[in-house]
Amino acid sequence: MTLEKAYELLETQVYIGQGYNRNAARLILAEVQRDLGQAAIDELIRRLNMDEVFGFKIGQQFKQP
Repeated sequence: MTLEKAYELLETQVYIGQGYNRNAARLILAEVQRDLGQAAIDELIRRLNMDEVFGFKIGQQFKQP
């Protein structure tokens, strides 16, 4: 997954901003972590204000189930 594709997918989740969307965002971030690393996740959290919307933290690890 590219960083821009992840941004587009996450943008929708943040816009709606509910519990199910939080779980979807976690799964997307887990894939980004696997493909692109922690720096990419931190950038997405920062750019989309996911710390405020979902409570995600910079440096947080996301693992696939």
